[in-house]
Amino acid sequence: MSVYPVLAVIPARGGSRGLPNKNIAILAGLPLIAHSIRLSKLCTEITSCIVSTDSNEIAAVARDYGAEVPFLRPAVLAQDDTPMWPVIRHALVEMEKRERLQYGSVLLLAPTSPGRLPEDVSSAIHLLEEDTSAVGVVAASRPSFNPRWVCIDLAADGYMRQSFPDGNDYVRRQDVPTVYRINGALYLWRRDHVAASEMPCYFTTPHRMLEIPESRAVDIDSQQDLKLGEFMLRDGMIHFPWL
Repeated sequence: MSVYPVLAVIPARGGSRGLPNKNIAILAGLPLIAHSIRLSKLCTEITSCIVSTDSNEIAAVARDYGAEVPFLRPAVLAQDDTPMWPVIRHALVEMEKRERLQYGSVLLLAPTSPGRLPEDVSSAIHLLEEDTSAVGVVAASRPSFNPRWVCIDLAADGYMRQSFPDGNDYVRRQDVPTVYRINGALYLWRRDHVAASEMPCYFTTPHRMLEIPESRAVDIDSQQDLKLGEFMLRDGMIHFPWL
């Protein structure tokens, strides 16, 4: 169990351009959002888990799978260009006001990243509790290619150049320092950081990194992503313990 109350937020806006209704698109027989809901129920460290949505349809589906939807998100926080940070802050303020409770941390579980496991959530919470200097934990993974080695830009003269100048320092791919990418699987922040900051400051405030295998860093944002996720589950490349 966590020492401090943990609020998990599953954000699920109704509008979606790349994959219409993606938050309730079916993956392995379940609406996409149901995977995050079922994950949360396997995480004993989570004190409360809510769905933040502006959609009555998504709210109904979420409730069918046992989620709490204590409020509908204001339309101003559900636009195509709405950042995630104010959505998280809104959920924290609303829940603390309703429950008359101050949480210790806020966990973001995006429905579009269903590959995280209960042990990932546990590891993130323990990392934050053990490091009193850190304000957050961010999931990351090693991409299948190292951008320092293979990424290029086109210069004004039309010739290619390396995107990372220090790539010239290495003659073998094996010698290039490991690069990680933020994969969206989970984000965890101290409550006071969320309440006091106007935006997440990943590189100006101390954040810890939680490595998750790239094979589980699934991001569902298109029909192709959905089909790939189905294939990976069917082929046993990934496994969800709640299925």
